[in-house]
Amino acid sequence: MSKVVILAINAKYIHSSLSVWVLSEGVFRYARTAHDVEVVEVTIHHNDSDIAGLVEAHNPDVIGISTYIWNARKLPDLLNLLRERLPKAAFVLGGPEAAHNAQYWLDNGADFVLRGEGERSFPALIDMLADKRSPEPIPGLCQKQNGEIHITPEAGPIGDFIDPYSDAYFAGLGGRIAYIETSRGCPFSCAFCLSGGTGVRFMPLEAAKEQIRRLADSGARMIKFVDRTFNCNAQRAYELFEYIIGLDTKGCFHFEVAADLFDQPTLALLAAAPPGRIQFEAGLQSFYEPALKASSRQTDLEKAEENIRALLKAGNIHIHLDLIAGLPYEMLTDFMDSFDRAYRLGMHTLQLGFLKLLYGSVMREQWKSIVCAPQPPYEIISSLWLSPDDLNVIKHAENALQRTYNKGRFLSALRYALFASGLRPFSFYHALGQAAPNHGTQLEDYIGQLYTHCVKLPGVETDALLDHMTIDWLGMVKGKNMPTFLRAVKENDRLLRQVTAMAEDLLGRRIRRGEASVLRSGEGVFVDSEKRDPVSGLYQVHILEHLA
Repeated sequence: MSKVVILAINAKYIHSSLSVWVLSEGVFRYARTAHDVEVVEVTIHHNDSDIAGLVEAHNPDVIGISTYIWNARKLPDLLNLLRERLPKAAFVLGGPEAAHNAQYWLDNGADFVLRGEGERSFPALIDMLADKRSPEPIPGLCQKQNGEIHITPEAGPIGDFIDPYSDAYFAGLGGRIAYIETSRGCPFSCAFCLSGGTGVRFMPLEAAKEQIRRLADSGARMIKFVDRTFNCNAQRAYELFEYIIGLDTKGCFHFEVAADLFDQPTLALLAAAPPGRIQFEAGLQSFYEPALKASSRQTDLEKAEENIRALLKAGNIHIHLDLIAGLPYEMLTDFMDSFDRAYRLGMHTLQLGFLKLLYGSVMREQWKSIVCAPQPPYEIISSLWLSPDDLNVIKHAENALQRTYNKGRFLSALRYALFASGLRPFSFYHALGQAAPNHGTQLEDYIGQLYTHCVKLPGVETDALLDHMTIDWLGMVKGKNMPTFLRAVKENDRLLRQVTAMAEDLLGRRIRRGEASVLRSGEGVFVDSEKRDPVSGLYQVHILEHLA
């Protein structure tokens, strides 16, 4: 028997790890010998000494670590520290970051790297180490022998899906995001991705429904599917959507989807989903056809737009749209066009990311004209089509977009300022990002920077902007005093008392100070802080006209 620690280093506390629990269950199911397995979950924000202490407390013989671009930079120093404290332990790395860069990790603290699916190979390696036998026959095993790396061919895909949801899993979840995988692989072969080209294997529907039900019953508020393209099989997606819509749960289910693959029956079904039950993340990546073609990306853009508009029209599903800056052939002006076209769709989140040349991806191997950072996450530095200055322009826009629109903040003011100024969306956010850099800025300070910038834009009227920002503040926050420059002027005290009285009469309860105001237009406004939109996350704001 071996004592085994499987370590997950997550990007944030709110995240949980699925892979480590799948591996733990794999050891229980497939190992020939009984092993004592402990799962340890930390974040990249823990210091190395604390992480090492948590691992060392179990005195493990084997330490397995899941590696990704978000934790890879932390691992070399951590591995050295663990090696000092646990010199007899065997260190096994898996996951996409190690699997596609085995040489580096074997030179930097790993004894073994496992490539491919680990549910069977990891327990087989533990068995071999416990028996003191040669681990050579293990599929996907990378190791050093006499100074040279030896790699065993990967096995074919496993035939079944492990259920990782043990009592220990639920005990450790603690209100964090839960993850589920009901299919593996992707039917597409995007050049920047590692998941495509392998076909798709699906968990049996009844087994998938059972796992979904157990996660819903656990009280998890957010359940994310890691299926690469959840709706690639329309009929199967329909049946699982239907099942999830019918659940008695307050949980929200998040899916990565291809927006152009929705059919009409599925759109009609989704329109009937309870508000907030479902979220979609659609990776369009670009509206520039040459960039998509060069990336081996297959998307019917017109169909995708049509379907996104249909989903948004129903008003019950949060839509998250992804763009990637840095794809081949897409110059700054082309990207600006992609941004504007995406923004005008009106989705809830427009995620503006930057190309990352991942080890193992076709784009890293073939597109030598794209220069990326040498350290994870291998983000683009420059290319034939985007200079460092161009990328900096995009980063300014991304900065402002992330602080405002993508957090559901200042939406009314943003709409007004964009319309009044006549600026294109990209130019608006780029200028805002330059004028109000948001690195560590508190919300109360940032709103002043936003006002100072927007009030100077052509066509923007001061009173109208202040009114929109007042409405936004009430809908965005709860329990925070309104910034002084937004508050009703002294001569409106009588009207403010009137608005407060009317609000309390309509709501049937007292409201907190700061939950009502008088706009410069003379209208009253108040917020129902007990009613929050499950799709947008904003509190319900009411406008009162005809104040005396």
